[in-house]
Amino acid sequence: MGSVKVIACCRKLILPHARPLVLCMSRHTLLTRYFRRNLSSSRLRSSMPAWVIDEYGNNAVLRYTVEAPAPSVTSASDVLIQVKAASLNPLDISMRGGYGSKLLNLRRDPMSLGHNGVEFPIILGRDVSGIVMDCGSGVTHFKPGDEVWAAIPPWKQGSLAELVILNEYEVSQKPNSLSHTEAASIPYVANTALSALVNTGGLCRDNCANKRVLITGASGGVGTFSIQLLKAWGAHVTVTCSHNAEGLVRGVGADEVVDYATGEVTAELGRLGKFDLILDNVGGNSEQWALSLLKPWSGAKYVTLVTPLLAHTDSLGLLNGAMQAGCTLTQKAFKNMCNGVFYRWAYFSPDGPVLDEVCRLVNAGKILPVVEAIFPFSKVPQAFQKLEGGHARGKTVVTVAQEWKGVSETTEEGGGGID
Repeated sequence: MGSVKVIACCRKLILPHARPLVLCMSRHTLLTRYFRRNLSSSRLRSSMPAWVIDEYGNNAVLRYTVEAPAPSVTSASDVLIQVKAASLNPLDISMRGGYGSKLLNLRRDPMSLGHNGVEFPIILGRDVSGIVMDCGSGVTHFKPGDEVWAAIPPWKQGSLAELVILNEYEVSQKPNSLSHTEAASIPYVANTALSALVNTGGLCRDNCANKRVLITGASGGVGTFSIQLLKAWGAHVTVTCSHNAEGLVRGVGADEVVDYATGEVTAELGRLGKFDLILDNVGGNSEQWALSLLKPWSGAKYVTLVTPLLAHTDSLGLLNGAMQAGCTLTQKAFKNMCNGVFYRWAYFSPDGPVLDEVCRLVNAGKILPVVEAIFPFSKVPQAFQKLEGGHARGKTVVTVAQEWKGVSETTEEGGGGID
């Protein structure tokens, strides 16, 4: 797989030189005691280190500060998390440039309608793996010291910071078989893939056996997660990707691999037979050739994650943009329904309980984290540069804080920063 690292899920915690007192304590006990001692100071903090943007633009707008406003527990359902690791997604690059800003600002504050710039400073980063620092009075599923992971909604401040605050139902217990660095590579792509395949595509563990699924652009985070999930559910998975990603996608379970650069992708896929579902991660002209590969009049679905909704609201305004997007979807859905197939749009949907099921699959060895590069917190701009280079082979992870010292000494090797 070249430089790509498919990181094994299972590892042993070895403490060869631990003192007898430490040996008789569980790791969770140590964490809980530590955070109880430090809870009061975390509540009093007003600022924290973070990477922020104060305007939309290219990589030059990223700014490191130690004075970003620190979140704190203000409602009964809040969970305050100390970030150990985060990861980047194409959405972070798009949001850095202002993609979706009109709709996201409305979601952040309905009273901000028509006011520009009220959202800044923005902290990017949708994935987080870390440790619970504090909880609201109504939180029942977590307590300080718990190791958790989550996908952060795009209208909330992100994980390229020391602390994040989320609702209890956006958070899940981290798989105990993964380090924080490994775990941070999964939540966003898991929530996105499950939203597309389950909520929109209608697939599930009970109906997936022998289903034929095609994934276009399968070498990125959503693609590699989707392959593993579908194989765990018993589906037959065909993917398109570039030739040099074939080893990666086969390594995570793909049954058939077609190189999209050959110029004969439609003919090659056509020889493999019709599909029950197509998951489109590419967009562009994919619809023009892929829709004909679905089984007609059998409930087959074309589900795309590349939709024009946010682009339309950005360029046309909230009302006109939403109306234009709705008309586009209606026209395409009706046209394809007449041909015997369903056409659907899918979106990233943060969901903690969904990650509970993913956690079980990870701990069972059914899902492996796929990490291409790891950068330290000081090298966030270089991590963005890596992601912007395209041709992703898994995820780009940022280590925000070291693993718990004294309990787990971890040496992280990764893509490295760029000096």
